[in-house]
Amino acid sequence: MEDWLKFLSANVISQILETAFQWFVVVDRDSKIIYINDEYCHFLEVSREEAIGKHVADVIENSEMHLVMERGTAEIAAPHYIKGTYMLANRVPIVMDGEIIGAFGSVIFRDMNDWKKLSSHVRKTMDQIETNINQYRESFYNLADIKGISQTIRKIKETIATIAPTKLPVLIEGEIGTGKEMFAQSIHGLSNRAENYFVKINCSTIPKELLEEEIFGRWEVYQDVKKGRIQRAEGGTLFIEEINELPITLQAKLLKALQDQKIQPLGTDEEITIDVRFILSSNVSLADMVKTKHFREDLFYKIQAITLQIPPLRDRIEDLPELIQTFLSKYSVEAGRRGIKIDRKAWWSLQQYDWPGNVRELQNVLQAIIHLAEGNQITFDVLPLHIRRQKTTFSKSNSTLEEMLFQVEGQILQEYLDNEKDKMEIAKKLGISRSTLYEKIKKHNL
Repeated sequence: MEDWLKFLSANVISQILETAFQWFVVVDRDSKIIYINDEYCHFLEVSREEAIGKHVADVIENSEMHLVMERGTAEIAAPHYIKGTYMLANRVPIVMDGEIIGAFGSVIFRDMNDWKKLSSHVRKTMDQIETNINQYRESFYNLADIKGISQTIRKIKETIATIAPTKLPVLIEGEIGTGKEMFAQSIHGLSNRAENYFVKINCSTIPKELLEEEIFGRWEVYQDVKKGRIQRAEGGTLFIEEINELPITLQAKLLKALQDQKIQPLGTDEEITIDVRFILSSNVSLADMVKTKHFREDLFYKIQAITLQIPPLRDRIEDLPELIQTFLSKYSVEAGRRGIKIDRKAWWSLQQYDWPGNVRELQNVLQAIIHLAEGNQITFDVLPLHIRRQKTTFSKSNSTLEEMLFQVEGQILQEYLDNEKDKMEIAKKLGISRSTLYEKIKKHNL
């Protein structure tokens, strides 16, 4: 510091002291004032010439500058009662070669009301920041949030754990409502980029003529580069949703970003180097789009090496009980209806429905029926009409033998439970032990 201070003239230092603090005073080892800024003098109703050379206690009411030097310790934001009001002041000893040669004081709040207002504002701001952080944490999914016991889901979770630490692009394919973003966030959360941004862009919700600027940014004169989503994801992950909606004209530009980790914003010939991990999703088969020339073959082969095929809910029906319980617990707490349950007939109807809208539809239905339920039980009559009117049969399409057997077993158990109250009698008719019957009832949440 001493090196650059010698380049500052006395006039410059004086300007700094006059303007950097509201009120500022410096005393020597005898507690006599050797400097006081004009603002402080104006408040004290004394001229600078009158103040300098006097003991600080003779000029500043209730001053403790001399006590600070005696104790040798600074006082930060200490209350100071002066001219009928409390202020907050800093009092700091000046030490040179291990010896206290003076002290300086500055008033940081001239009115305690100002401090209270600021304190209140800071608390509100911090509360809002904390709320936003908590909301972000709550809305950001990790691997544990992916629910399901099916072989397909277990395999996908294993794959995510394996490929997450890499920088390889990942393609996630699945119907609308299958929760593709949850899987993308889980990959980011397990990567070494987890502390950096997870940025997303949905190609189906942004006008095609604006997509290039939104993804790659734009060079604007006098403003440098207006950042696109790729630049915002620097050091982190960019999740491009519904990549199947990206125009062919932009697919080549995205391919270059993936291959070279360089982009060219609109309005310039300059290239910018990037460090971004790409995760992409599609609600249709990109392989089929390549065949019909609606998706670039070279881009497809760049991103398809790691592809997660998220099955529709109807093809992993054994995951439904856990999903229902998870969402039921979450939404019942949000609705202030803790302990709410689903009766047996309603359970069976929910399990028989094929859920064309997938997990998203399941979430929406459960949110609604929690509010419609009377008392602490969700009954069949509060289910949506299209679910109540469904045919109680299982679907063979795209189902494995294990899944079909699961559905048939549940249907048989439901029929017996509807017509017989004695569990021992049901077990006897089915040729199984009562304990086995209870295990199966629990498995099917009947």
